[in-house]
Amino acid sequence: MTAGLAYLWGEDAFAIERALAGLASSLGEPDVPLETWRVDGQEEAGAAGERRAARLLERIAERVGTAPLFGGGMLVVLRQPGPLLREKTTRERLLRLLTEVPPGNGLAFTELTDGSARRSKASDGLRDAVAAAGGLVREYPALKREGMERWVVERAGELGLRLGPGAARLLAERVGAFVREGDVDRRRQSELANGELEKLALYRPDGSATREDVAELVSEAVPGSTWAFLDAVALRRAGEASRLAERLLAEGSVLQVLVSQLHRRLRELVVVRDHLAAGTRPAELVRVLKLQPFRAEKLVEQAGAWAAAELDAALEGLLELDLASKGIALDGETRAYSDERAALALQAWMAGSVVRER
Repeated sequence: MTAGLAYLWGEDAFAIERALAGLASSLGEPDVPLETWRVDGQEEAGAAGERRAARLLERIAERVGTAPLFGGGMLVVLRQPGPLLREKTTRERLLRLLTEVPPGNGLAFTELTDGSARRSKASDGLRDAVAAAGGLVREYPALKREGMERWVVERAGELGLRLGPGAARLLAERVGAFVREGDVDRRRQSELANGELEKLALYRPDGSATREDVAELVSEAVPGSTWAFLDAVALRRAGEASRLAERLLAEGSVLQVLVSQLHRRLRELVVVRDHLAAGTRPAELVRVLKLQPFRAEKLVEQAGAWAAAELDAALEGLLELDLASKGIALDGETRAYSDERAALALQAWMAGSVVRER
């Protein structure tokens, strides 16, 4: 890196923060890292107009061009710069800032993504401009499965902690790194894993932690997955679906949204069953229903778990559940509503529709 510039993005919040700390140290004097000033573009200008965005840019420019009275220089960190890239005027002003960073100071942009949204052309343009100016440009993807397990071992070593057999694997599992579904929020998983490692290091000052220590001290924080929940319902794995539903609601998922997604999935199973009953071969569903092969294969498997009458009854039950989630009875009268009642109604629907009759 030949300039005090950086563009860091990805799903790993902890890795991004460590990179910022490293940047502040590399730009500062020996043992005197740059002072860091942070501002969030989404919070400061996310829903505001161009005038407010321009004022934010003025504050950033002032900080970038000013060194602290004592100590080293200043590292300005702009989180989530997207709102400042929407309008041409503010975008051009932000890009000009890249040429206004004096020696001894730094300017870094960070973008914490969720892995699902596409990056904008404006964000790519800012990233490319930082790279062209000689800045540090790096992506920090979320750590998953064995990648998290390896990282846990490495980070434990940095903390002076030796992990016994199976300890790193269990810790990675407990923070949710082994969840396969793609719709889970992984942005804070390594941050959570680091916190647990620091706790283990305090618990075991002799520098050695076992799998049993992890089991005792590290609580499970597996994130909920809507996809996993819908698949569990569609495959009639009632126990798994019940646990996932509790987790999703506890994490703030809206029941009405879950009901809508359940309705869509069950309707898909009805359509697939009807095609199969009419003689359509499973391989032909890809063309007939315009599905990806893997998706078609899963729906065929899930549709096979239901009789046509069971799907009809489940859909009728969803209508009552939808009304209940809005405080309405089947006869149209208003009924008492609470989050607890709604959660119980969802569990009751699964008990009546998803559980297989023996």
